[in-house]
Amino acid sequence: MDDLVKQQIIDFLQVGGPVVWILMVFSVVALTIVLLKLWQFSSLRAESLKTSNQALALWRAGDKDKALETLQQKRPIDALVAFSMESITANRLHVDLIREEVERRAMNLLGQLRAYLRPLEIIATLSPLLGLLGTVLGMITAFQQMEGAGSQVDPSVLSGGIWQALLTTAVGLAVAIPVVSLHSWLERKVERIAHNMNDAVTQVFTAQSVEALKDEAQKEVLHAA
Repeated sequence: MDDLVKQQIIDFLQVGGPVVWILMVFSVVALTIVLLKLWQFSSLRAESLKTSNQALALWRAGDKDKALETLQQKRPIDALVAFSMESITANRLHVDLIREEVERRAMNLLGQLRAYLRPLEIIATLSPLLGLLGTVLGMITAFQQMEGAGSQVDPSVLSGGIWQALLTTAVGLAVAIPVVSLHSWLERKVERIAHNMNDAVTQVFTAQSVEALKDEAQKEVLHAA
């Protein structure tokens, strides 16, 4: 049974020609990229907000040390929140400079999360085009054979050439459709992470601003008294 399946696969690749071989390589590359990205997102737990939300609650309550201890800085969102908290607490930089540095780090982290998504997009775009190219080349070959046969054209030969030509389009679409879906899903995950990063860091700065306003109000009250 295994030998029969192997022979069918070999026959399928031989019928499809070079275009099908290229599409098979594309499918393997796309699968590798998807598995790599899934492992990356899973190991980093990039979308997790559990620890960052706990840390932000402690930060708003004024327990800055406990907030920093709660964060797991291997996670992208936690790393940005931790840097923001540490910089504000130590007063190492002006707030505007801290924001710029946080933005720079966020762009670097998002760049790492977007790595290899561009090749996935290229595979999704090229696969149906390659399939169409294979079909056009196959149709040209089929009509050349029909022309060479003259008046002795066998309809079965022509139909066989046409289905072999259309095979490449089917393979191209079979590769492109799941790759497009997976690429869109991964892009959406990165966009969600970027939104969560911006939201979490903004909460750090707004909480600090509220605390500063409260301190100024208390000073004004004491000064007035």
